[in-house]
Amino acid sequence: MHPFLTKSATELARMIKAGEATSEAVVGEHLARLRAVNPTLNAVVRERRDEALAAAREADRVLRDSGPEGTGPLHGVPCTIKECFELEGMPQSSGLVSRRDRCSTRDGVTVKRLRAAGAIPLGVTNVSELLMWMESNNRVYGRCNNPYDPSRIVGGSSGGEGASVGAGIAPFGLGSDIGGSIRMPAFFNGVFGHKPSAGLVPNSGQWPAAENDARSLLGTGPLARRAEDLWPLLRILAGPDGECGVCRPMELGDPEQVAMGGLRVLDVADNGTTPVSKDLREAQRKVARSLAATGARVTAARFARLRRSLHYWSATMSAAGGTPFGVLLGGGGERTRALPELGRWALGKSDHTLPALALALIERIPEALPDRTRGLVEEARSLREELSDALGADGVMLYPSYSRPAPRHYMPLLTPLDFVYTAIINVMGFPSTQVPLGLNADGVPLGVQVVAAHGNDHLTIAVARYLERVFGGWVPPLAPRSGRGSRARRFSASAG
Repeated sequence: MHPFLTKSATELARMIKAGEATSEAVVGEHLARLRAVNPTLNAVVRERRDEALAAAREADRVLRDSGPEGTGPLHGVPCTIKECFELEGMPQSSGLVSRRDRCSTRDGVTVKRLRAAGAIPLGVTNVSELLMWMESNNRVYGRCNNPYDPSRIVGGSSGGEGASVGAGIAPFGLGSDIGGSIRMPAFFNGVFGHKPSAGLVPNSGQWPAAENDARSLLGTGPLARRAEDLWPLLRILAGPDGECGVCRPMELGDPEQVAMGGLRVLDVADNGTTPVSKDLREAQRKVARSLAATGARVTAARFARLRRSLHYWSATMSAAGGTPFGVLLGGGGERTRALPELGRWALGKSDHTLPALALALIERIPEALPDRTRGLVEEARSLREELSDALGADGVMLYPSYSRPAPRHYMPLLTPLDFVYTAIINVMGFPSTQVPLGLNADGVPLGVQVVAAHGNDHLTIAVARYLERVFGGWVPPLAPRSGRGSRARRFSASAG
């Protein structure tokens, strides 16, 4: 891979401002990478090639004429944007056939903030239908494939972003997360992903829009190939915009001031009900040992209420109210008749994917049990208090990002509830950073989730930076190819 394709956005911006590279060359190399690997991955579903090159040439002209003073922290650096965000001139279907001709006429607030900081979007990326499944597959764009093994999933719903960043198409991207939709794609594609504390980053400019209390469950945040980009990207994205409704100013700490030896670390191996694969367990143990070696106080912990993570997430989503998923699936009119549509799907005549139809069918169950739903929401609040007390101001929790490394396509249909490892963190409103930990024996990414109490995003990002130094972080994939064990690079036994 060209050196530009392995550097952080921060380093690329520095090189461009210092005259060591031009934005046109940096953008051009990333566009070349896109053209080389995207036919296999189907990660970027609409390019902005001409617009991106024109913006890069303009960024270079500004530097020639005026110098770097006053330029943004991402000046001339390419990125990609999840298709559900407003990006002027780009589609915003969210994988729904009835919206395939919808085109954005403006930039959403977080897209606008990235562009004001100097970032240059290369295009928009693939998603799961209506953003609610672990596979990024829909009837508008088709299926997205993993850059380490195209027979495997990329996660959802920010799966195209995960694949784009993991494949080297872009140094960072913009995603959203209501049940793990930043962290699972980051995990499956071997990169960093950060879900911010609830209310830190506005969610305006997305479709479908989170409504009512669900607005605090949804998080907008970055995916990046290098940990050093997470904090500057979060600072660019954070802050109220007047539209979001739940976003508010927050005093943030500083990752630079976090000493690993001063942390308390809760090592939570699983939730007590969803098994975790041996290679992920071992990777997490090595992380715990490495942090302990710095002087951090590491404690193996269990929280009994985590067993009911699925119940808490589904009840909280249901209690939030808003437009039902089945209505959105039907284009905003009448609720989709899921059973007849499943018959059409079986005949190959439906515009919808099987997971979307299944969700439209089962979402009505909590609606029929309002008393039980209210009770589960109260239990979830008790779990939030318990975890907040356990974490305190100086604690982080190590927790699996998923039950196993990236499964093969369609396999999540057999274990559809494994997303609970990330989903429960949305209910808690906590910040969480997915950290890559190299590859397993099959050449598939490993990782771990680092969680902190609300408002302590700087702690999880500081730990991510440390773990990148120790374990190596993102491993650039070779040219996409299928087959088991294609380029196995084992998780280093010497690290930790």
